[in-house]
Amino acid sequence: MTRRPVAETTTSQSDEPGNPGDASSARLSIGALSRATGIPVETLRTWEARYGFPGPIRKPSGHRVYPAATAQRLRRVAAAIARGHRACECVSATDAELASLLEASTPAVRRPLAVPDEGLEALVAAVVAFDADQLTRMLLGEWARLGPLEFLAQRAIPLMQHVGDEWSAGRLQIHHEHFLSERLGDVLRTLRLPCDDRAHGSSIVCATLPGERHALGLQMAALVAAVAGWRVLFLGTEVPVDQLAEVASTCGARAVAISVSRASDTPLVGDMLRQVRGGLPDDVLLLAGGEGAPENVPGIERITDFAALHERLRR
Repeated sequence: MTRRPVAETTTSQSDEPGNPGDASSARLSIGALSRATGIPVETLRTWEARYGFPGPIRKPSGHRVYPAATAQRLRRVAAAIARGHRACECVSATDAELASLLEASTPAVRRPLAVPDEGLEALVAAVVAFDADQLTRMLLGEWARLGPLEFLAQRAIPLMQHVGDEWSAGRLQIHHEHFLSERLGDVLRTLRLPCDDRAHGSSIVCATLPGERHALGLQMAALVAAVAGWRVLFLGTEVPVDQLAEVASTCGARAVAISVSRASDTPLVGDMLRQVRGGLPDDVLLLAGGEGAPENVPGIERITDFAALHERLRR
């Protein structure tokens, strides 16, 4: 059973108006609001600063809390973004406009799998059964059989898409997706380490920007870079913008790779990428990939898939 987020809040008769048992008077801390919606705290703060929503209520104690009803609207905002609309359209929309956006778009349909065969079905079965050992063995076996790029294109990415679609359809639970993400992340790190040991090329810094907590795309990009012979400096998620250029300079990196998921605020990502570009020497590549990577940002190469990333780094 899915555990409901705890309202870290507190509706007390001395601090908040209304009956504490009344749901309409419930208040959520920003951490509880993030857990209730799946939207990172940093993204919520960015939306508040940029679009004025979600707007907090300040308690007499000075603490900022949010009406519980805010979570329901944020879930609708997240659903609209997941269907391809921009955050700038959704977050500041009225309820009527948000309803129109949702009605005008259809839920993301399951994308056709690259190789819909028994091998993929067996991987899904291991996820459903939470069989970590079997899942790991099969993933490593598929890596050995297919090779790096085909492993990502035919196994890792379709598997994540399939489990995500099954969760969206209510046939799997969020803990299935979390289990797969953690196990696949461990496998990708395991596969990258021997490549790192053999790499003697230039250095590449791999990171995500503040507000971006999704790490699997970054792990895949780092693996591709290592396979291409680059020495990977993996910084992980939510690295401050000003530190990216500093780290790249310190380690003499020839490239910086940024992973951007579709849940990101694309205009904000574009602004941050421009800041990173401004802090890097002209001869350092700045690569941005993922479904949320903005297009046509001067000085930044947008990478459309891992095969393109591999080819670009080999060149």
